[in-house]
Amino acid sequence: MSRRTKILSGALITSAVVLASFGVTGVAASSAPRSTVTAAHTGHTMAVSTAASPEDPDGDGYIPAVPPVTGVTPSTQNPPHRYFHEFQANCAVSHTKPDDPIVYPQQPGKSHDHTFMGNTTTNANSTTASLGAGGTTCKAPGDLSGYWMPTLYKGDRAVLPVGPQVIYYKAGVTDYTSVRPFPKGLRFVVGSPMQSAAEFRNHRGFVEGWECGDSFFNTEFPATCPDRPDVQLNIRFQAPSCWDGKYLDTPDHQSHMAYPVVKPGTNDNICPADHPVALPMIEFKMAFPVNGDMSQVRLASGAGHSFHYDFFNAWDDRTLKALVDHCVVGGLQCDARGYDETHPEAGAALNADYRLP
Repeated sequence: MSRRTKILSGALITSAVVLASFGVTGVAASSAPRSTVTAAHTGHTMAVSTAASPEDPDGDGYIPAVPPVTGVTPSTQNPPHRYFHEFQANCAVSHTKPDDPIVYPQQPGKSHDHTFMGNTTTNANSTTASLGAGGTTCKAPGDLSGYWMPTLYKGDRAVLPVGPQVIYYKAGVTDYTSVRPFPKGLRFVVGSPMQSAAEFRNHRGFVEGWECGDSFFNTEFPATCPDRPDVQLNIRFQAPSCWDGKYLDTPDHQSHMAYPVVKPGTNDNICPADHPVALPMIEFKMAFPVNGDMSQVRLASGAGHSFHYDFFNAWDDRTLKALVDHCVVGGLQCDARGYDETHPEAGAALNADYRLP
């Protein structure tokens, strides 16, 4: 399998990672003076959250799934081999804002600056209901989810991805037929702005790191990239895909999700027993229009190894189910319509307007 199309391998899944807590006292880099932001490139800190999500019934950081998913055991089945089991969500940048409705709900301006894709209304006050009433930059109108990551800068200039970006929805487990759609309102953070360079490089979601031209597997931004119109800075990073079935969010915004593990004695990927529900594995594949001298390139969260991203599910339930069933469970390599050009006989999950037929 090409390394550019791989899913997490058993060897990669077994690599260890220790993620930093999101409750470190300090000042968010985006709210600091320019001189402080520069100094913070090598050591980002985060302000403490002082409010809970409106969807958190008692303010303890746990948002329960209603109803919870029970009675599921991790699938150990090995269905007929299919090289692909994925579809794309193609979503463009909608706006930037120093908000994060997962880490800092109801606290506008408290986060470092984020680049938002998908839902056009995402801000500090976003909830499942507000996102459901919003618009979207995704090709599929049914994808009202919020996707965001730290804004990338070259000097003082924000560098935003141009056009629809590729967000893969894949099977992270060997039994791709066991994958089910995300529950409405599920949210999580992938990685951490406070992770070390080693933690970033060894993260279970690490695919190829920062890349440009023929340079791959970079933990930090390359010093230079070929100064050509066709060269951009890219990163690919995969999210955990196994859910505990209990919570839509937890205090650290991560522990309700887990990466697949290797079934003993095999190279098969299965969900762990405490996170038995197989969901799609999201993979960000972002392209930033920047090249040449990269010495002034940074993230709002700090150095290159501070890359992370957030996902807040607000898909139309029927649309997401149609794509997951047709493309992931069906073992196809689909575009944003749910069409696999190598298997035209399978048809598409959505019509020409990217809507349910």
